[in-house]
Amino acid sequence: MADKKFTTTSGIKFDEVYTQPSAMSELPGQFPYTRGIQKDMYRGRPWTMRQYAGFSTAEESNKRYHYLLSQGTMGLSVAFDLPTQIGYDSDHDLAEGEVGKVGVAIDSLKDIETLFDGIQLKDITTSMTINATASILLCMYIALAKKQGADIKQISGTIQNDILKEYAARGTYIYPPEPSMRLITDIFEYCSKEVPKWNTISISGYHIREAGSTAVQELAFTLANGKTYLKAALEKGLDINVFAKRLSFFFNCHNNFFEEIAKFRAARRMWANITKELGATDPGAQKLRFHTQTGGSTLTAQQPMNNIVRVSNQALAAVLGGTQSLHTNGYDEALSLPTEAAAKIALRTQQIIAFESGVTDTVDPLAGSYFVEALTNELEAAAYIYIEKIDAMGGSVKAIEQDYL
Repeated sequence: MADKKFTTTSGIKFDEVYTQPSAMSELPGQFPYTRGIQKDMYRGRPWTMRQYAGFSTAEESNKRYHYLLSQGTMGLSVAFDLPTQIGYDSDHDLAEGEVGKVGVAIDSLKDIETLFDGIQLKDITTSMTINATASILLCMYIALAKKQGADIKQISGTIQNDILKEYAARGTYIYPPEPSMRLITDIFEYCSKEVPKWNTISISGYHIREAGSTAVQELAFTLANGKTYLKAALEKGLDINVFAKRLSFFFNCHNNFFEEIAKFRAARRMWANITKELGATDPGAQKLRFHTQTGGSTLTAQQPMNNIVRVSNQALAAVLGGTQSLHTNGYDEALSLPTEAAAKIALRTQQIIAFESGVTDTVDPLAGSYFVEALTNELEAAAYIYIEKIDAMGGSVKAIEQDYL
């Protein structure tokens, strides 16, 4: 054991023991929000239990949504198949073999109507993992809301709409970076006027982490991308105190328990300072709101029931880190799309943490821990090294064009 290297997955060394008290005097709900964006956090309301799902056809996906809602899920999250994500109809030659394989196929407004059959959009928040074709899917969603008689100024949800991470980590892009940025900022502008409660982007570290980054790189690249979106919107003449309120983030949560908690705490503090430096004065525009999904790449096809323990560990870290919504993976996801039984256990995992563990009874219970505070500071410092390098290149778009990310 003497030779074992005690480090995080990002290479940050653990001391044997931490004894220096933290100078932390900050309270939850106070700038820079290290301890949480609300002063009462989960004592006021629990995080949104939002289970990600999409199956082959709109009909099958609709059945799963009704099942999840009947079991207590608090929000919907739509997985689209690859042709939908990159703008191909299901009958296109290039879509062959991919239709409905990793999500639901949506080709028309009729498909959206079927997808949400029996679900009133005014009563639910919906997250849609869609990027290059985000504007089209949002149009369809708004059209259905209008058909249902909903006030579109009151509907709420999120489109991922984060094209920058697609070039680096996921690949479902259509257009080059500059025209893609124009589409994204156009959506910021439209939604701020017409759909003001809609989250216009979910700036995603999840896929960066799944593609092989460390926790520090996930933190750095995600916030660097966020900074690039802020600057693009500012150049368009948009008011940061308006559009920045509807930006949200999407992080991964892997197995190194304390590193993940520290990552979330550091992210809030860093984003608060980034937005302030760019002119945000409204607290709502300075607060980092984020969704978490447990780590898909950490799941094993061998002994899949052990994945329940991994997911539980990751979900608890996300909660202790102050997430606003959470998806827990099914234990069988290394083998297939989740079965109903696996989806139920995944949701129950969140409910047990929320209602039986006691961790929601006080806000940021790990604050003041010598270890957690030191690790939060170290992740922040390590992430800023990457961000400064990206800034020197001219921002994320230039860094992507130079193949840095």
